Amino acid sequence: MAIEDVREYFKQFNRENDVIEYDVSTATVALAAKVVGVEEGQIAKTLALNIKSGSILVVLAGDHKLNHSKFNKEFGCSIEMVKFKDVKKVTGHPVGGVCPFGNNNGLKIYLDISLKNYDYVFPGCGSENSGIKLTNEELNKYSNNTKWVDVSVPL
Repeated sequence: MAIEDVREYFKQFNRENDVIEYDVSTATVALAAKVVGVEEGQIAKTLALNIKSGSILVVLAGDHKLNHSKFNKEFGCSIEMVKFKDVKKVTGHPVGGVCPFGNNNGLKIYLDISLKNYDYVFPGCGSENSGIKLTNEELNKYSNNTKWVDVSVPL
């Protein structure tokens, strides 16, 4: 159901037809990169995290991971993932399909500067087999990015 919510969300930008639904899973960075035919870094992975003020989403390049000290400096707390069983309730999307579009609960979105290493990135679109090709400027706009952050390091 979540991919329909994302398509509905993209109607306001006339981009609903740009959401691609693949015949195979894109639920991991490796799978998505292979299906889309790009470097793993171009896959924009979205992580659901808990901080002191509630849950947030952080989007980073697929070839990066969160860094504890950078995250703590930015958010004033340790990294805590939203529990697997709570991801759909918190984000509106299933694990493997979490994305920064059409989310539940007005979650704040933070984009990591690692995404700026690429002209185009491919975030998921609410299901385990979907995505969309976006520039960083488009991702910033469509995700309602709260702030660009530097909270990751290369894998």
